[in-house]
Amino acid sequence: MPVVLSSTDLHPFTGMDLPWLLEERARTRRDHVFLIWAPFDGPDQTWTYGQFHARITRIAAGLQQRGVKPGDSVLIHLDNCPEALLAWYACAWMGAVAVTTNARAVADELSYYADHCGAVAGITQPRFAELVAASCKGLKWIAVTGDDNGEAAVHPVQAAQHFDAIDATPDPVHSRRAANPLAPCSVQFTSGTTSRPKAVLWTHANALWGARINAAHEDLRPSDVHLVFLPLFHTNAQAYSILATLWAGGTAVVQPRFSASRFWATSLKHRCSWTSVIPFAVKALLQQEVPKTHHYRLWGSAVSEPPTDAHFGIKTMGWWGMTETITHGIVGSPHLSNRPLSIGRPAPEYEIAVVDDDAMPVREARSVEPGEGGYLMVRGVRGLSMFQEYLGNARATADGFDVDGWFKTGDRINLLDDGSLQFGDRSKDMLKVGGENVAASEIERVVMQVPGVFECAVVAKKHPMLDEVPVLFVRPFPEFTARLDSPQNRALKERAAAACVAQLADFKRPVEIRLVEDFPRSTLEKIAKAQLRLRIERESGR
Repeated sequence: MPVVLSSTDLHPFTGMDLPWLLEERARTRRDHVFLIWAPFDGPDQTWTYGQFHARITRIAAGLQQRGVKPGDSVLIHLDNCPEALLAWYACAWMGAVAVTTNARAVADELSYYADHCGAVAGITQPRFAELVAASCKGLKWIAVTGDDNGEAAVHPVQAAQHFDAIDATPDPVHSRRAANPLAPCSVQFTSGTTSRPKAVLWTHANALWGARINAAHEDLRPSDVHLVFLPLFHTNAQAYSILATLWAGGTAVVQPRFSASRFWATSLKHRCSWTSVIPFAVKALLQQEVPKTHHYRLWGSAVSEPPTDAHFGIKTMGWWGMTETITHGIVGSPHLSNRPLSIGRPAPEYEIAVVDDDAMPVREARSVEPGEGGYLMVRGVRGLSMFQEYLGNARATADGFDVDGWFKTGDRINLLDDGSLQFGDRSKDMLKVGGENVAASEIERVVMQVPGVFECAVVAKKHPMLDEVPVLFVRPFPEFTARLDSPQNRALKERAAAACVAQLADFKRPVEIRLVEDFPRSTLEKIAKAQLRLRIERESGR
């Protein structure tokens, strides 16, 4: 059975919670800058650790005055902005559960998020206010930020509804509740590509685990300045960046979103030394001039030491993690050489297994040999190094683990000959072509080496004889997307097809190559393959 913490178990955070960490940093780093909000228009805003602590305690008191009680859920539906962090930590301070939602969510999704968690209040921004009010009927009140993550709001916000009105003087006697590391802290929703999204519940111990272990994995120091442009409703920005920076006592510079044209100017202005990047961002930055000198010492990403490191003059450490693991279950080394394009090695804080069948218990499945791929399984401690539960879904929680507590990640991993691990695919990205297993990522890796390919994605198309066949979508470099039928782009399709013929077995080769101006996006600007599959299904009349 999965190992689950009890209130009497000793662990690294016994007697601690997030308010303890906030108090500790306000005491030891009071005048050091913790948070810099760097909007695209207008001046930067800055909070020292002392100022941030003082502000969130006032917001927490304001939440209590508005009727929010410990254990209540508060919906936080925001793009990146300082209020997203102020609200999240204020909830943690007074014992409420911060429910962060994807800012791209539509009405049906928002209604589900709010109802599933039983949210009593909502915090959003002007462009979403009407949508939240119409979709989340159970909310007792909604607060709205003064602008749209740095951009002037089209419609002014009423004073009583303004986020800044959530303000009160903390009661010095009752403002600090007793620390309970196993108390619920926050909820994030999974992508829900095959069913309704699951609500991943973190405890305060989970959040502290993410803060401490991420800071250690990333070698974060008090002198580091961490640039954050990935969405704050996601684990990467919230845990890998903000919580880790808080633990280290460093500085976080938060932008509204990724901007290639602003990246280097912001980085140089604030002497940024660390950031998490994604393939989309790296591709875009290749088109920007790299400063002769900068302050970055490390980047974190999905792969270690890609060829682009030489271009930027920065070492990239790879990692693998998910919302359910809070931090990286597999990680590269910031100090030693890593296998290029690997995701690293098992983190010492977890047990990792790669088996040939995740439908049976790990102890009964065969562990893969070097050179083989298999299903990734992770084991830790629920409520500490693993999420507490899928809130309101005991069946999904139970189904997520085998009888010995191994969590089924749904990812496929390749074990390399030196013991490093390489990401294979999500299970749903494995194609069954005439009885042969084909990884979409294997085709994508070949095509991404073709000159002129900016991004690509492979999805399955149903076939009457072969079950499934691969369809390749290719996005040329942005300057060549205006005319997809241009001779240059037709030549690009021919080069992609030739590369597949040269490097892939015949059953792995795409049966169609389609050029696109851009891709539908999910969290972290990942390509939303579910929408590509749906497009193909609709065209096929299925």
